[in-house]
Amino acid sequence: MTGPPRSDLAGVASLGARLAANVRRAIKADDEVVRDVLVALLAEGHVLIEDHPGWERPPWLGRCRARWPPSTRASSAPPTCSPDVVGTSVFNQRETRFEFRPGPVFANVVLVDEVNRASPKTQSGLLECMQEGQVTVDVHTHELARPFLVIATQNPLDYEGTYPLPEAQLDRFMVRVSLGYPAPDDEAEMLADHGSGDRVLELGAVCDVGEVVAAQTAVAHVHASDALRRYVVAVLDHTRADPRTDLGASPRAGLMLLRAAKAHAALSGRDHALPDDVQALAGSVLSHRLMLAPEIALSGGAAAVVGDAVERVPAL
Repeated sequence: MTGPPRSDLAGVASLGARLAANVRRAIKADDEVVRDVLVALLAEGHVLIEDHPGWERPPWLGRCRARWPPSTRASSAPPTCSPDVVGTSVFNQRETRFEFRPGPVFANVVLVDEVNRASPKTQSGLLECMQEGQVTVDVHTHELARPFLVIATQNPLDYEGTYPLPEAQLDRFMVRVSLGYPAPDDEAEMLADHGSGDRVLELGAVCDVGEVVAAQTAVAHVHASDALRRYVVAVLDHTRADPRTDLGASPRAGLMLLRAAKAHAALSGRDHALPDDVQALAGSVLSHRLMLAPEIALSGGAAAVVGDAVERVPAL
């Protein structure tokens, strides 16, 4: 496969820079977090934000609602955990037939707040749309909009009233990010701004849906050599052979990691992905997909397993 034209790559890098700059006007987040969200968007993946109470729901997620994402002219649904997230068939008495009423997933961006509090029905409804970009209701298949991005939050500590995400659903999220504590200066600025207005609502769009779709197409055509693909497989194999894992990274994890690496390369203006791109995204893409022994999981061992894999597997 040949790489995308240089003009397309310049467009991806420019789009990424504009989106990142606009997001940073409203929120305080590490460069790696912003990068991971952009990578997921451009690689047609999904994002899981996992943090403790008061951290995992950044201001822009709860308040933007239909205006999100403020940096793009795209549709979005309000934060939802509705059991009928994909939609439902309703009987039309006047016409004596059933009609399909689309659910919240029929938008470019779907926000699922505290996804681990959603019912199993809601969680299962997200599986097909996150993987296939479509939903099936009453044997009828309905295509979803493109681009399509799910951003979900969850609190990893509070288990009361929650439904833990099954491994199959965790595997659908391309990246998992954590905002963590802001820097002291950023937190002080946040306190100073509190009550003086919402920066998110002041943002203007810096791109449209067509630009995002074009960037996604360009990312899909970024070249990945056979050696790079073998390197990705070697990293996956290392996590599977690690004695700390009960279940290593899945084949889907490899697909996600390669797509993320290609998006990372495109954001850097390159028409080919390198081992450096794989290494930069491995922690965000692979850590939440590993099944570890309980004592290892509680000590944050997934990140260590992935880190060891990246460090010990030689780039081919």
